[in-house]
Amino acid sequence: MIKGFLAFFLLFSVTGALAQNVKLTIEELGWTDRSYLERQIADIDQLARTKLGVQLNQTLDDLNILQTIVDRELIARDDTEGLQALGAVMGQLMLLDVPSLEWKIYTDAVGRSRALCAKNTQECLFPITMLSRRMEVGLKPDVKKVYEEGLSLLDEYVAQIPYGGGPERRLRR
Repeated sequence: MIKGFLAFFLLFSVTGALAQNVKLTIEELGWTDRSYLERQIADIDQLARTKLGVQLNQTLDDLNILQTIVDRELIARDDTEGLQALGAVMGQLMLLDVPSLEWKIYTDAVGRSRALCAKNTQECLFPITMLSRRMEVGLKPDVKKVYEEGLSLLDEYVAQIPYGGGPERRLRR
């Protein structure tokens, strides 16, 4: 029993020490990651066309399409890849809306993630999982609220409209 506890303790001590030694890196998105994001977006577009009779248009109206997919539970809660594809669509809208964001690969002690980061900073959002993590536990998130609250977290790090006009947004509201 004591040997088992000691082995268990050592395993977690070594794992924790290794995790602490992993430094944060933020790198450019590679071709395979870019291609994967494009495929995820295409998958959601295809789902919207076949199940809802609409297509993604790269406007904020796409948030309504995502909300309908969420509300109608068109993607099973255990379909992590499908749920994360919703986040890829939301992330692409964020990128179109806020020109001073860019897709990056964010690696830390937790692992490797695709992130939207404010240019020339380490301030990032993780739109891929912003919806999926909520949906996997049975919640039906308000997509517009998640979108706006997510972007507001980066407001001080993104380009601003001159003379106190607030953070720059490109998509029509």
